[in-house]
Amino acid sequence: MLVFMCLPGLLFAQTDKRQAIIDSINHTFTYRTGTVDLNDGMARLTVPAGFKYLDPTQSKRLLVDIWGNPEAGPTQGMIFPTGGDAVGKNAWAFVVTYDEMGYVSDKDADEIDYDDLLTTMQAETDEENKARVEQGYDPVTLVGWASTPFYDKDHKILHWAKELKFGDTTSVNTVNYDVRILGRKGVISLNAVGDMNDLSPIKSAIPGIINSVAYESGHRYGDFSTGDKLAAMTIGGLVAGKVLAKVGLFALVLKFWKVLLMAIAGGWGFLKRFFGRKKELALMPASDGSEPPAPSDEQA
Repeated sequence: MLVFMCLPGLLFAQTDKRQAIIDSINHTFTYRTGTVDLNDGMARLTVPAGFKYLDPTQSKRLLVDIWGNPEAGPTQGMIFPTGGDAVGKNAWAFVVTYDEMGYVSDKDADEIDYDDLLTTMQAETDEENKARVEQGYDPVTLVGWASTPFYDKDHKILHWAKELKFGDTTSVNTVNYDVRILGRKGVISLNAVGDMNDLSPIKSAIPGIINSVAYESGHRYGDFSTGDKLAAMTIGGLVAGKVLAKVGLFALVLKFWKVLLMAIAGGWGFLKRFFGRKKELALMPASDGSEPPAPSDEQA
């Protein structure tokens, strides 16, 4: 009888402890709204209503240090729902990147059989699992399309969603919703990461997210000029990009329960490690609203 009386108290204490840790992590992030330059002024992002923007330095810290993703190149920042946090409830976001791969031809757009493409992608993902496991990551299963690929030929925008399962113990599958906005010299990517429970709000956000990005004059798809670099892949290639190589950074988002387990296991030690870096202010926006300087090797 004593056991049954004590167990709820223990669970409450653990829940209270980990929530305090989660709140402390979330309070280290500073967001902004308005207009943001992407890739040194090549394009602009106007943060849509109902969302907030996290700068590249803080986004890297979240993706690599907290969510546990491998480092795979710079981001242009992240876009979160206004009511969401970096860790915890509603912890999903669009990760913004730019790949200067060259001009992507869309001549194959009307010829792609996305069912056949899915079958090929599933087989390739299975083949890649050996390397994933050797590198210390869970095997991944490409379950199927969470949203069938669609290419807007008039606006040069491609978007689709995959349902992914990591390992054998995850109770809720992961959704990766990809948006590609084609430009003259490359592609802007907005990749939403979350679980399948987030699919509906993510899909609802897609129109506003798509309209939030605009290339500046000279960088638009229609500004292509003879002699410009041509991308090695076309529309089908963008969709078929290998999970490990192309979306590994964003698809490997750790589930919230893993963060909680880490918090319970680490307790104060976890907090000390998280906040013990040299001057976290180096990773935060400057008080005057300007971008912070890049951290030194000692600060990183």
